[in-house]
Amino acid sequence: MKGVQLLLGFALLILASSLASAYDPSPLQDICVAIDEPKNAVFVNGKFCKDPKLAKPEDFFFSGLDQPGDTANRLGFKVTTVNVEQIPGLNTLGVSAARIDFAPYGQNPPHTHPRATEILVVLEGTLYVGFVTSNQLNNTLIAKVLNKGDVFVFPIGMIHFQFNIGKTNAVAFAGFGSQNPGVITIANTVFGADPPINPDFLGKAFQLDPQVVKDLQNKFMNGD
Repeated sequence: MKGVQLLLGFALLILASSLASAYDPSPLQDICVAIDEPKNAVFVNGKFCKDPKLAKPEDFFFSGLDQPGDTANRLGFKVTTVNVEQIPGLNTLGVSAARIDFAPYGQNPPHTHPRATEILVVLEGTLYVGFVTSNQLNNTLIAKVLNKGDVFVFPIGMIHFQFNIGKTNAVAFAGFGSQNPGVITIANTVFGADPPINPDFLGKAFQLDPQVVKDLQNKFMNGD
């Protein structure tokens, strides 16, 4: 009987602790390897906080989103980020932003933000945008053409893209539900990994000739 009471008490303790802390805090960086000695630590989950009495206006300020980004690159786009790296006061607030500039027919290629939902508003131009659902929903493409003033949402973790289908420059602003949403560009990640992923493996995964994979790896590793 005593053993049953002990077991019941232990079960209730576990239940109470699970109700008090139902989930871990969201990760705010790509990796956070545990360390036994705190004095050797570099990051917490996010950034260390300074004494709030020492806060100043500059901690909550960024200037320059009125300036066009340089789109003279192979994809014809430029993202100007405004996250916790640019505005230290965003730490722990769970939001960030970006300006995205597109040259004519420029594109923000398929990518994902592992830590944030994105909401996009078009300021100038015409964009074709969309995201693809997970395997669970049969990898369905949800896409739409956006014009000036239109808004579109990309759910957290979904692979998505933006493409300027117009003959003039396009500009969009994006808001994110994280101080550091992160970005994983699919092609760069798969074919630009360092060291490279085995070409035979990727060839089978993508149903490509391994030599084609090697050519792609050379392009992305060299930044072509």
